[in-house]
Amino acid sequence: MTDPKPGKNILLLGFVSLLNDISSEIIQPILPLFITSLGGGAVAVGLIGGISDGLPSILQVFVGYWSDRWGKRKPLVVAGYALSAASKLFLPVAATWQQVFVLKAAERCGKGVRSAPRDALISESADKANRGRGFGLHRAMDSTGAVIGSILAYGLWKGGMDYRTIFLVAAVLAVAALIPFYKVKESASAPNGLLRLSSSDLSPDLRKFLVVACLFALGNFSYMFFILRAQQLFGGAEAVAAPLLLYVLFNFVYAALSMPIGIWSDRIGRRNVLALGYALFALMALGFAFVSNLAGLIVLFALYGLVYALVDGSQSAFVSDLSHASVRSTSLGLYYSAVGVAAIASSLVAGELWAWMGAEATFLFGAAAAALAVVALMCMKKVEVSA
Repeated sequence: MTDPKPGKNILLLGFVSLLNDISSEIIQPILPLFITSLGGGAVAVGLIGGISDGLPSILQVFVGYWSDRWGKRKPLVVAGYALSAASKLFLPVAATWQQVFVLKAAERCGKGVRSAPRDALISESADKANRGRGFGLHRAMDSTGAVIGSILAYGLWKGGMDYRTIFLVAAVLAVAALIPFYKVKESASAPNGLLRLSSSDLSPDLRKFLVVACLFALGNFSYMFFILRAQQLFGGAEAVAAPLLLYVLFNFVYAALSMPIGIWSDRIGRRNVLALGYALFALMALGFAFVSNLAGLIVLFALYGLVYALVDGSQSAFVSDLSHASVRSTSLGLYYSAVGVAAIASSLVAGELWAWMGAEATFLFGAAAAALAVVALMCMKKVEVSA
């Protein structure tokens, strides 16, 4: 196989994510508002937010396992992005929230197919000393696309486009995201035809961290609840425009800090960065439970972006660190699947709490789960990092 040029491969995958996230983030901040316009309440938002992320995540352990056995990354990554693009093409004609649920689940199944082999490809395109930098660069480009997409969502809405026309623009961009794959090179990962899916292939530290990551995921419910919380404080046209701008702020902070935090995690250790991220999430969730004005929302959405910059790439890099090279894609797939199952439970519980006890109960639940994750993470002793 051809060895990829580390910088070029990661950069190209970053451009794919940039374009795909412009597409996705045009949809993301509008989607919970679209769901409510179709008659779906907090429970529907929780169902779509949880199942659409959780079900495809369950695919990832099997896709990662197959990627390791096959010794191929790129075909699965391309197939995943293509499935997401195809699903987005049908979103403009959805007439019920149940149809949105099916399309969103299919779109996220594409993520389930691509994520583990893509992250394995990124990991194999950088040496151990620069793995955090590589993931940070990819996440920075990914989140830059999110900033652009959320700004476009606001601009298109203010320009007079309705939900469905905005979704059509997003679908076209998702198709365009497939173009950079023409230059992406396959990694030099040898097929492992003898690989069997077994917990014995996972290091003890990785098994412990999967428990910690699931605990945090239980509190890290869908972003849609943060959008709905912001919407509660506004009326009229601002009930759509203001949450969109706050979502832009979240993505801007996330994009600006992803790369430096990735480099920082290479220097001080992934566990320390994650502990800080989990702790800040707990504080942020407490803030969302009791926020009552725009100034508070601005601070909290900025903090939300910081938390994602601390946690998102660092968790993937930490899983890579704790994985044996021969089962790295499988390990990443297992990680995504485990937190995906937790995401289903998280958003379903969050939706029920919101419906029966109010928004405050939802965010207090998130704060408690994140606080427990901090304690569990710090109970892990010094970990061994794989090559």
